[in-house]
Amino acid sequence: MSSSITIRPALQSDLPEILRLVRGLARFEKLEDQFVATTDDFEKALFGKTRSAEIWLGERDGTAIGYVTLFQTFSTFLGKPGLYLEDLYIEEEHRGQGFGSQLFEHVVKLAQERGCGRLEWSALDWNERAITFYKARGARMLDDWRLFRLDGAALAKS
Repeated sequence: MSSSITIRPALQSDLPEILRLVRGLARFEKLEDQFVATTDDFEKALFGKTRSAEIWLGERDGTAIGYVTLFQTFSTFLGKPGLYLEDLYIEEEHRGQGFGSQLFEHVVKLAQERGCGRLEWSALDWNERAITFYKARGARMLDDWRLFRLDGAALAKS
């Protein structure tokens, strides 16, 4: 690792930066057409009465260059909480310098400190770099599980 980043919880004043970074992730994942979240959405989710997620920013020289988004889950089989890593993103020009590793290690430490029984996430099947990154850290792909989703009209209809 050539240098380090400062990792800190996001503040309300970071909302424009959060939106910028998430838009960057959407662009990278070729899902920009699905990115509809607003600053108000993030404000409610991160800082509202019923917080549903948390974001930690990775900063280099005072500028946010990446982030992780987390939320708590629960495993009935383990009888313990878990963490779900929704996003881990480093801006393209800052990749390959160990910053993603630092953010991931921070998430692992949070899961340990919070007594979590597991840390889970997903990766796009074409993102070989991410898959290799996670496997190198001891993660295993769950070949016997499939991810399901209800959203939009299907969610409203159900």
